[in-house]
Amino acid sequence: MTSTLAKTLTHWVAGRPAEGTSGRTSEVTDPATGEVTAHLPLASDAEAAAAVAAAKAAFPAWRDTSLSRRTQILFRFRELLNARAGELAELITAEHGKVLSDAAGEVARGQEVVEFACGMPHLLKGSATENASTGVDVHSVRQPLGVVGIISPFNFPAMVPMWFFPVAIAAGNTVVLKPSEKVPSAALWLAELWREAGLPDGVFTVLHGDKVAVDHLLTSPDVKSISFVGSTPVARYVYETGTAHGKRVQALGGAKNHMVVLPDADLDLAADQAVNAGFGSAGERCMAISALVAVGDIADTLVEKIAERARALRTGDGRRSCDMGPLVTKAARDRVSGYVDAGEREGATVVVDGRTASFDADGSGFFLGPTLLDHVGTGMSVYTDEIFGPVLSVVRVDSYEAAVDLVNANPYGNGTAIFTNDGGAARRFQNEVEVGMIGVNVPVPVPMAYYSFGGWKSSLFGDTHAHGTEGVHFFTRGKVVTTRWLDPSHAGVDLGFPTNG
Repeated sequence: MTSTLAKTLTHWVAGRPAEGTSGRTSEVTDPATGEVTAHLPLASDAEAAAAVAAAKAAFPAWRDTSLSRRTQILFRFRELLNARAGELAELITAEHGKVLSDAAGEVARGQEVVEFACGMPHLLKGSATENASTGVDVHSVRQPLGVVGIISPFNFPAMVPMWFFPVAIAAGNTVVLKPSEKVPSAALWLAELWREAGLPDGVFTVLHGDKVAVDHLLTSPDVKSISFVGSTPVARYVYETGTAHGKRVQALGGAKNHMVVLPDADLDLAADQAVNAGFGSAGERCMAISALVAVGDIADTLVEKIAERARALRTGDGRRSCDMGPLVTKAARDRVSGYVDAGEREGATVVVDGRTASFDADGSGFFLGPTLLDHVGTGMSVYTDEIFGPVLSVVRVDSYEAAVDLVNANPYGNGTAIFTNDGGAARRFQNEVEVGMIGVNVPVPVPMAYYSFGGWKSSLFGDTHAHGTEGVHFFTRGKVVTTRWLDPSHAGVDLGFPTNG
């Protein structure tokens, strides 16, 4: 359904809106109604080059701007975002579909990285050694890279870009952000906020597009690094292409997050958290729980408790105080529904069927209700694939050892959780599982901004995680300076290798 009020969006280059000139566009929809709300320009290679050139031109002055001045701008951005966070949450809900409270939580978690980056003067401190050799001093510094590219996914239009750009900008880099075509308005809103905060033109650029824009960022010699979040196949492509062109790349891929519930766990708590982590944001989270591993004889009771809670959830328009919103597009809804069909065909028990749910919304939104599958086998596609929807699969195992083997055999290693009252079991679990982020009675173990976010195995390509001190390291390069002021005693020619003394 196309609205007569659909607007045409722009890129953001050199501190101002830039009209698209390629002639190629895509539609932006409201997932709760199915209505087309905007037309988005898709950049040509020439437009991408112009965006990168503007960021490159802005870099020398921003690099040379004092840390105090940079931090003042970052603090102003923080204050403006605090005052107007509700506006951004509404934009996210209108294009992604997640409920307003979830969108507000996303903004708050992104703001934590802004606050972390406000401490950049301390984070960039180098080290110094006086008189390392006679009359010779040595000191180290970290300096910005230049133009850095960020390619972000649809599921967190604000939080994921904010994992990267506050740290990158505070460290002295200029940023080109390529947001998902499905949710472009949050990036433009953030660009306006940066201008209001006093960020110089060209330091923050928004480039809309598809593979053409992505490939330009991956291959341009003027882009020094790439930060990416998305599916594993695309993450692998981004990593391989970017590194082949001499860039630093951190490419965060897909996930299949397990929640292990031991027999001694509080089953009411486990059921609450399984519902929260499995169906929040309609399951469109890279940290969503999609596989619940019930250990021992608790499965029947646990499944019953989860089903009771899932049936009570209200699904509909995220602006109507519902518990769960739609999926982002019709194609996404149909894809997830197809996985439920496949699971049923392959022998899983459909305990709660989201395909037959009713929804509180107007129009033809992209809805699928909470879905709970039991007796799921490890060979079924609902288990092996990243579904990215409100589908929770219950796998039954006999022992703790079998549960750990299941987690470790999975090709993904983003996040996992264990629910237990046994401290020894929890400690053993966090040591033995091959996963980057672990929750103990915490179903979605997304760390605070002063720790780094990142998985293992096929959930991360590159050796540097997002934000935290690893983010500071990613967006800077080390330089060591060895200094000796003229001393006549060192005059003369000596072709031997320099030694300290």
